[in-house]
Amino acid sequence: MDERSRRWRLVLGGAAEESLGELSGNEAAMDAALAALYDSGSADGDGSRRQRSAGLGASAPQVARWLGDIREYFPSTVVQIMQSDAIERLNLTSLLLEPEMLDAVEPDVHLVGTLLSLNRVMPDQTKDVARQVVRKVVDDLERRIANKTKAAVTGALNRATRINRPRHADIDWDRTIRANLKHYQPEYRTVVPERLIGYGRRTTAVQRDVILCVDQSGSMAASVVYSGVFAAVLASMRSLRTSLVVFDTAVVDLTDQLHDPVEVLFGTQLGGGTDINRAIAYCQELVTRPRDSIFVLISDLYEGGVRAEMLRRVAALVEAGVQVVVLLALSDEGAPAYDHDNAAALASLGVPAFACTPDVFPELMAAAIERRDLRAFAAQMSARS
Repeated sequence: MDERSRRWRLVLGGAAEESLGELSGNEAAMDAALAALYDSGSADGDGSRRQRSAGLGASAPQVARWLGDIREYFPSTVVQIMQSDAIERLNLTSLLLEPEMLDAVEPDVHLVGTLLSLNRVMPDQTKDVARQVVRKVVDDLERRIANKTKAAVTGALNRATRINRPRHADIDWDRTIRANLKHYQPEYRTVVPERLIGYGRRTTAVQRDVILCVDQSGSMAASVVYSGVFAAVLASMRSLRTSLVVFDTAVVDLTDQLHDPVEVLFGTQLGGGTDINRAIAYCQELVTRPRDSIFVLISDLYEGGVRAEMLRRVAALVEAGVQVVVLLALSDEGAPAYDHDNAAALASLGVPAFACTPDVFPELMAAAIERRDLRAFAAQMSARS
């Protein structure tokens, strides 16, 4: 069997065996692992479904063996997709409450979201293993985002405190040259600057207040994970005063736990309703310096509270000078489902609502710190996607 036929045989499953041939060795094991997940049934002649003998069922030992098989035969990115599909398609959520199962899985953001949703019903003997799984994912995320986030935020803070009579070491040469291009001297082939633009002197004072307000309804699981890690990174920067607020129909302030993002994530409670208005009301009380404050609402905007009041509160924040950012999702999951009416209403207030990937979030924070036009930023993000 050539490579092309082998791949098609694995894609199409056992139904293609007669036309494409039989697999053997590792390929047969790969096919069996795929069939156990995706071939949950086949069609009879009358169109009804009949059960196959293969499958994962609800047997913990069988699932554990299957998890071991897919880790052996597939790359980690494929393993994570298959795990996520298994949890969704075969309702294996309850099996994740068993420590031996958690030892067998490949940790990723989606698995962390599932574990957080099970936090309240998880047995004590499972919680220690679950924390280890969450810790591994959080550490990987921090390594991925921390340096880029700190560099972007620090650069934005420096640019935001530009001065026009800088010391030589503080001159922003790129901006100085652009501002003085009209003074170019062709005969000397140089620019004679009439106005110097520089960075402000470094300071240990808090320059911006950042409030992350995160919807913890079930559909926002990946966004909750990324938000918790980003909040911990931002909280580690002395130039920022960072607050993290999560909400469903209740509001919980997790700011005092930002020293440990794992504790932050286990302080969330995925699922339940949504009261965005109540959450914004709480966050309004945290704003003491409007012109130096950035309010980031991360929500799909499906409001279960008082919609009109929610919009009035956002308008009040904007009018006071707060830089308001609304993210429909903070994840790699693609285009999110969201309330289009509420997004349009926010846009009419000058607050665009758009999705953002974790890799782009540092750029977004830099744009917010510099008070750039976030509508243009949102349009740029849409063009990228």
